[in-house]
Amino acid sequence: MGFTQVYHYVAGKLDWLAAGGPIEGTGAGRPRAGEVARGDVPTCALDEHLGEAQGRVRAAGWDACVVVNQERVVLGLLRANELEGDPASRIEAAMRPGPSTFRPHVPITEMAHRMVDHDLENAPITTSDGRLVGLLLRADAVRTAHELHQAEGDSA
Repeated sequence: MGFTQVYHYVAGKLDWLAAGGPIEGTGAGRPRAGEVARGDVPTCALDEHLGEAQGRVRAAGWDACVVVNQERVVLGLLRANELEGDPASRIEAAMRPGPSTFRPHVPITEMAHRMVDHDLENAPITTSDGRLVGLLLRADAVRTAHELHQAEGDSA
């Protein structure tokens, strides 16, 4: 039949999208959370001390650290407030456990609205099995959504 790329994926369309699989159709070219999220976000482990993460996070120019396990499954989040804690404390005690995560396929306009409405400075983007894709910054989401809105207005 001439098909060169054939996928056998049984988990379903939403899981395919959440895993970052390629998409087609009218919305395929629109930016999504996983494309805008920053994959270079610092990560840390439960058994580290906060002081270890503080230096690494600041040196990288961030004010957040995503707590992950060995498989990069998101367990918690250290935002600016938590990073100011006692350097001797363990990450497990300092982190915000079980942060809300979002899937890579969520349209960036939806994420921008949600982040503004809920005053979220950042949001972890994960696959459907909880593995970290990156951290979406509100400023990036709002800027990208605004650029998309302007581009769509210009082409109308």
